[in-house]
Amino acid sequence: MNLSKRDFLQVMASATAAGMALSRYAEADAATAEKGLYELPRFGNVSLLHMTDCHAQLKPIHFREPSVNLGLGSMRGQWPHRVGEHLLKAAALRPGSAMAHAFSCLDFETASRRYGKVGGFAHLATLVKRLKASRPGALLLDGGDTWQGSATALWTQAQDMVDAAKLLGVDVMTGHWEFTYGMDRVKQIIDTDFKGRIEFLAQNVKTNDFGDPVFKPYTLREINGIPVAIVGQAFPYTPIANPRYLVADWAFGIQDDNLQKVVDEARGKGAQLVVLLSHNGMDVDLKMASRVRGIDAILGGHTHDGVPVAVPVRNPGGVTLVTNAGSNGKFLGVMDFDVKGGQLVDYRYRLLPVFANQLRPDREMDALISKVRAPYEARLGEKLAITEGLLYRRGNFNGSWDQLICDALMDVQGADIAFSPGFRWGTSLLPGDVITRELMMDQLAITYPYATLTEMSGETLKTILEDVADNLFNPDPYYQQGGDMVRVGGLSYTMSPAEKMGARIGEMRLNGRPIEAGKTYKVAGWAPVAEEAKNQPGVKPVWEHVETWLKAQGGRVKPRRINTPTLVGTQGNPGMIAA
Repeated sequence: MNLSKRDFLQVMASATAAGMALSRYAEADAATAEKGLYELPRFGNVSLLHMTDCHAQLKPIHFREPSVNLGLGSMRGQWPHRVGEHLLKAAALRPGSAMAHAFSCLDFETASRRYGKVGGFAHLATLVKRLKASRPGALLLDGGDTWQGSATALWTQAQDMVDAAKLLGVDVMTGHWEFTYGMDRVKQIIDTDFKGRIEFLAQNVKTNDFGDPVFKPYTLREINGIPVAIVGQAFPYTPIANPRYLVADWAFGIQDDNLQKVVDEARGKGAQLVVLLSHNGMDVDLKMASRVRGIDAILGGHTHDGVPVAVPVRNPGGVTLVTNAGSNGKFLGVMDFDVKGGQLVDYRYRLLPVFANQLRPDREMDALISKVRAPYEARLGEKLAITEGLLYRRGNFNGSWDQLICDALMDVQGADIAFSPGFRWGTSLLPGDVITRELMMDQLAITYPYATLTEMSGETLKTILEDVADNLFNPDPYYQQGGDMVRVGGLSYTMSPAEKMGARIGEMRLNGRPIEAGKTYKVAGWAPVAEEAKNQPGVKPVWEHVETWLKAQGGRVKPRRINTPTLVGTQGNPGMIAA
């Protein structure tokens, strides 16, 4: 497909109109707002609905978008590396509107109290049913990170989310955090719960011994007479970002050469439209779109980027549209294609915020959620403290939730320094909100939650920070293998993101004194990827330490002083809100 400037401006105009509509209905009752906001005119002859990275959030939540999402080099100021006013200007969204609140962190507390919570599977189900009813044959695609991120998902071994996905009407899925339940559990769900209901696709996961496909690579569906191929792309760095022992028999990778073969095969079997359901992350998807021919669109996830437009990328075969649909059940992507003469000729894309106040909850889904939560309600609802400050996680370098975790680990374990992984998932709390066990677990619920206490040299500390920084800021997206920067408590440092590997970290200090390369420091952490960590004497899950700390705060947690590095060379970057 060739995208003209007129087409692109038309898409931008549509996004602007959507923002105006959301503002107009912001104060309406749910039934009126639902009809006004979410009744999209039908377009074309193939429609795909896309959700990703919900991280097991069955109930409506608050989620703050990042204030720092740096793009460097050729990606400076490009999607998805725009935040705050830069994002609003690029997407033609009016400041202060509901759409501005959905896509940016600006005035987050005020806007959250005005527009309410987002997501929730009962509200999402209502929206999915509405859109499927208006778009015959539409499929719902799930980009993964669905089974992990909440206490109930952890305690039920993902069964709550599996049941919810089936009821929601998911048709096709790929994965990432799903694999942290282990190979046996993943295969059990796919072979039993999903059988005949949901296709789990991943062209880039093979067996270690013979290189055989572990999962079906693609599916070919006919939608309104159009043969449509959907290819799955699981997170390529699962054994690096997460414990390898959980997927010991499987090999992952980007594998774009194999992807080209899969696309060619699907085209050879008659596919007139080819879509990649990806969990690569948007920067990786943008590079992949420039290298692999024959993909009409990439519906992406992993990096939690709520990008309001489809980004066209040219390659030797034409143009591939790249999207990323946010996280936490906050958005639903709607991609309408017009296929004529055996090829894509036009499209419309919307990334719809799921405002819980403006969508009536689906009764059947609401009942299921109540049922799966019932055995755990007392544990989930236990009050641990009240937060006096805003608690959030998302951002390249730190958030107040991770600062709380670092502070807790240092205090409870008597450490000089604390590291917390740069996870992107985790809900947000407003000042005055009660921190329940459920909301604490939203930040900590993983299958390898072990807290650690390790003696490290100053040299090792720098090596760790340099390694993680390169995972985040390597100029080649194919070498960006993790989440955001490791969060650091106690230790201050400078960061030069645009420098080369080994030269980004400087001025490391503890209590104002320079870190000495040969000196040993006591470092707390959690979520170790090494299998032996769980067998260490006296090891506890991280939530025990954090809960102990919360209960020791006298009922109220003061606003956290967020420890972020001093950045060098990033002034004026559109991926950062000026302090």
